[in-house]
Amino acid sequence: MERNTVLLSLLLWVAVSCSGAARSCVPLPKANPWVQVEEMPKGCWTSFLAPGNEEVHILNIQPCPSGMFILDMTMARPMKVILTLSSPDATSVYLKPNKDVNIYVGNNSTVSFIIHQNQTHRMDLPSDLAQLVHWATQTFGGVTSLTTIGNTEKINYTGREGTRLEPRDCVLEHEVPSLKPFMELTLKQPSALVSCFVDAPGDAEIHIINIPDSASPRNVLVNVDTEKTISLFLRGPQGTLWSFRKPRNTKFGSTNKIWLVSLNHTLEPTVTLTNDSALAVQQKALDYFKATSFTSYSEIQGEGSMIAFLLTLKDHSPASPDPVVPAFTTSAPKDPLLMQLYTTPDYRLPLEPNTKVQSDKRIYAEISFYTTGPIELVVSVVGCSVRSKSLFPVVKEMPFILEKCSVQLCRNSTRLSFSLDHLQELAPTTWDLECSVDLCFNKKCGNGGRVKRNLEVAPHNTPTTKPFFDFGLPAVLGIAFGGFLIGALLIGALWFIKIKTGYPTRLDVSSTAASLTGCPCSLTKRPPVSANPSPSENSSANASIGSTQSTPTSSMA
Repeated sequence: MERNTVLLSLLLWVAVSCSGAARSCVPLPKANPWVQVEEMPKGCWTSFLAPGNEEVHILNIQPCPSGMFILDMTMARPMKVILTLSSPDATSVYLKPNKDVNIYVGNNSTVSFIIHQNQTHRMDLPSDLAQLVHWATQTFGGVTSLTTIGNTEKINYTGREGTRLEPRDCVLEHEVPSLKPFMELTLKQPSALVSCFVDAPGDAEIHIINIPDSASPRNVLVNVDTEKTISLFLRGPQGTLWSFRKPRNTKFGSTNKIWLVSLNHTLEPTVTLTNDSALAVQQKALDYFKATSFTSYSEIQGEGSMIAFLLTLKDHSPASPDPVVPAFTTSAPKDPLLMQLYTTPDYRLPLEPNTKVQSDKRIYAEISFYTTGPIELVVSVVGCSVRSKSLFPVVKEMPFILEKCSVQLCRNSTRLSFSLDHLQELAPTTWDLECSVDLCFNKKCGNGGRVKRNLEVAPHNTPTTKPFFDFGLPAVLGIAFGGFLIGALLIGALWFIKIKTGYPTRLDVSSTAASLTGCPCSLTKRPPVSANPSPSENSSANASIGSTQSTPTSSMA
């Protein structure tokens, strides 16, 4: 069984290695340098002019994120502007007035003007757009335009002619507000747009556009404004229709029908994909175009009824591509609460499963809550702990430090880091890292559940090879001096023993011969020495009697 598990792991590793070139990225709420997204709300644009060549314009303002926008009328033609809100939220208007412009607001409207002059009027106005058009037609004789605008920062009337050749009656239909020349719109980047980019090699450009199933089916108008040959992968809820005015040199891959307006021809879906997660769509696009990388991914999470895509390719790429997610994470998450581990504080290199980490290293983690809707949640970490995978589990609290992260980068997520030092002295090496979190919205928090991740720890002091001694130069010199000292003491001791054991102080021929043969003393028997010294010897005997008595001969006698 263990052998089969090892074999399966090896096969999976080979599969991941072979597909390692496949790349994907995590979308974040930011602008896409290639794709611009504008909602196409209902509106109209006619040839109507009131008496005195006055234009009549209706502005329908959808919820404004900041609660305030600028209305610049300084360059406007003589006109009447009917201002209505589609939201009960209070909205402030910084008005730059014009004496030839009169603005009408409903009595019950929550709009307020920061600069209020005689050109603003309040009266009873219907809230429904169709009824509002009927009221303006009855009151002023007709409507020059009706424009619905969301995510507004500034509306500037340019002074260009506001009427068209036809039609004269206002018929509400889906339109692109920015195409009207008599107004310039400065819009906030829609929070519903999330994008990411990959530094794709070569000239092949693949752009992926995904509408999650949480949105209703859309009628999508796509305008490709480039001469380059590009590939588009389109995915939307069942019933979505993608319309192309001039597809030019475009290769398609789509889960929905595509209508080529100029050719009046409909293309049937070429791809089947029920999973609407970003990573699943990206992987499907790479498989469909038989590619290993793509250029950009855009995900539309708004609630608009129709969206226009303007795909613009520029001469330069983004300053830096987004963090690439390895191929083994391209499957859709089964649990909306996820935890990814990293080994560096830049959060660019995810820690692969079953990778052992030295206990002296610091681990960086990102806990995210996966959601397909536009709602933004704050992930708050309550506490973390580790539990060993052993016969007798050990549970330890895991202190952590929250890492700094911008709101744009950590949308629905949070970052923290751990130290593994206190796990070094423990025997288990395989742990379950578990954190409990709260999910907060508008400063109200609720239990978000627990998220778990496997963690392999390698003790830092565990030797990987046989132990050996590493001696430096001082140790070598100390050992050499010690050996020299011991040798000198031994030689001195041997010399002392030699003296005390009776070696002759003078060398004669016999002792020399004996030493040459390896025998310390001669084997030839010496004649006995007379007790009475000769007169010639007696003269020096008194002076050296101490030395003569210490000779081996005298000691033997």
